[in-house]
Amino acid sequence: MHGYAGSILRVDLSTGVASAQPLAEDLVNAYIGGRGFGAYLVYREVPPGTDPLGPGNKLVVAAGPFSGVFLPSGSKTSFSAKSPATGLYGDSNIGGHLAGELKYAGYDAVVLEGRAPVPSYLFIEDDKVEVRPCEKLWGMGAIKTEKALKDELGDEFQIATIGPAGENMVVFACVNHDIGRQAGRCGMGAVMGSKNLKAIAVRGTKGVPVADMSALRKVAGEMFSALAANPALKVWQDQGLAQVTTWSNSIGALPTRNFRQNFYENADALSGERMRSDIHVRDKACFACPMATGKYCKASHRGESVFLEGPEYETTALIGSNCALGSIEEVAYANYMCDELGLDTISAGNAVAFTMECFERGIITKEDTGGIEARFGSLEAFVEIAKLIAARQGIGAPLSRGVRAAAAAWGGGSEDFAIQVKGLEWSGYESRGAPSMMLAYMTCDIGAHHNRAWSVTHDIAVGRNVIEGKAAKVVELQHVRPLFDCLGVCRLQWVELGLPLEYYARLYPAVTGRDDTWEDLLLKSERIWNLVRAFGVRERADFGRADDQPPRRFYTEPVPDGPLAGSRVTREDIDRLLDEYYDLRGWDRDGRPTVKTLERLGLADVAAELLAMGRIS
Repeated sequence: MHGYAGSILRVDLSTGVASAQPLAEDLVNAYIGGRGFGAYLVYREVPPGTDPLGPGNKLVVAAGPFSGVFLPSGSKTSFSAKSPATGLYGDSNIGGHLAGELKYAGYDAVVLEGRAPVPSYLFIEDDKVEVRPCEKLWGMGAIKTEKALKDELGDEFQIATIGPAGENMVVFACVNHDIGRQAGRCGMGAVMGSKNLKAIAVRGTKGVPVADMSALRKVAGEMFSALAANPALKVWQDQGLAQVTTWSNSIGALPTRNFRQNFYENADALSGERMRSDIHVRDKACFACPMATGKYCKASHRGESVFLEGPEYETTALIGSNCALGSIEEVAYANYMCDELGLDTISAGNAVAFTMECFERGIITKEDTGGIEARFGSLEAFVEIAKLIAARQGIGAPLSRGVRAAAAAWGGGSEDFAIQVKGLEWSGYESRGAPSMMLAYMTCDIGAHHNRAWSVTHDIAVGRNVIEGKAAKVVELQHVRPLFDCLGVCRLQWVELGLPLEYYARLYPAVTGRDDTWEDLLLKSERIWNLVRAFGVRERADFGRADDQPPRRFYTEPVPDGPLAGSRVTREDIDRLLDEYYDLRGWDRDGRPTVKTLERLGLADVAAELLAMGRIS
């Protein structure tokens, strides 16, 4: 089977029993790999009502056909499970070198179930698979855990870890890899923690067969040459994703003070230029990536110096401007604390900013915070609150369940500015002046995340206040962008450097030997999107349109200042966007896939199941 290792590894952590099964041809044909494998396996093997933090949930770690193949940035690993943050299907992906190593060991995916009786890590070295006790690592930070395992096993092992937040099952705990790479969203680190699984260590010595090596070399060579010739490449190599901060601020999209604003007056202090000049140590790249957007940095606070990778844009936006921190070094230090604790910086930044706004409004007091002066601009407050979240202590206990849960606990109208959709905190683009971007967040299948349809540039191109046609762009991107996660390849070369999609269409037959066209692959991506939607419909009788709503702040409070002062999306705009979106998807007006749509996508059995439950018509 070209492009694939050919096996799925199943591990029952409760018993320590591991077994490899052949990768099914039908699974490859229908779901491609990566996120597609995860969506299929979670839908089929995690029954409705399963506790996301119980032993019945399954965690799928999957590579794609491009993972580990020498082409631009074939580096992506997907983590999929029922999300403790949303109670729905969730996934998150990670760069670095894990995906290729997993395939070199002989596995396209690992399915983890049950719960280890003691804190453990999963050891994989080709055919040797063991669940090894590691009580000595429990309680250790995520970065320190990786170093400890590298010291024990050797640098050739690729390792994914969780920190204390994952151990304590914070619903936005992340999975760390390669010092500063994270599968941040949807609480995949909490799922690992619920299984008493501290880490996954992988080493492989096998190859990945490709169908046409000559064609692969030709297409990949053209791609590398096109990237090298692009004058924008050097800026990405110099500043990485941190450069986006200044641009986002200039267009009125930078989250500021818990999304009250979308313009930060101190954004220059958080810029990519300041990162490069003030804290940068050296560059870093994921597997076969010429962009090298990773930046090793050094930051100090109160006499403590830390070494980290980052901060990139999302972290700078949600921890920096959203909490009104004053310098890129402060952001970097907070970034390190989150990485070591094992907290998703997007959700952590939201949670702390939400706390700061509640504190400044008087909804919570110093008695609630344990004496913390939780005001915007305070790095001390950020660090102390983050520690409490990771420990699930004091004010961190409600926050550890996400801002939706914290707002329900604190009340006082805070629900209006708990910035989330489906229980997942909003990522780095404030969208009152970008209707398509707002719709992308509202309808994202895992909650408020930008990676499924980053359409803010479309809003700028066709007009910030235009509504017509924007739903179509969102649907288009929701098929293209997640396809990269199925293939196991980073999308930045296409998104930021304009590498034509035609290259990826040519790569697929060269790697796999399959004759699927790009349109065929997009249809499979649409199938996966609808399967994930069906997971929600099956999970909850009331799942639908009400779950696709933005925070009330965004349609009741105009932007107060900056280049888009006065902007907001109206309630009527939101309803119009959703109606158009559902029509384009072939869903009913409550956001549920119809039998006709599911059958068109080869999901007749899913349609029959939902029909029998009375969930669709």
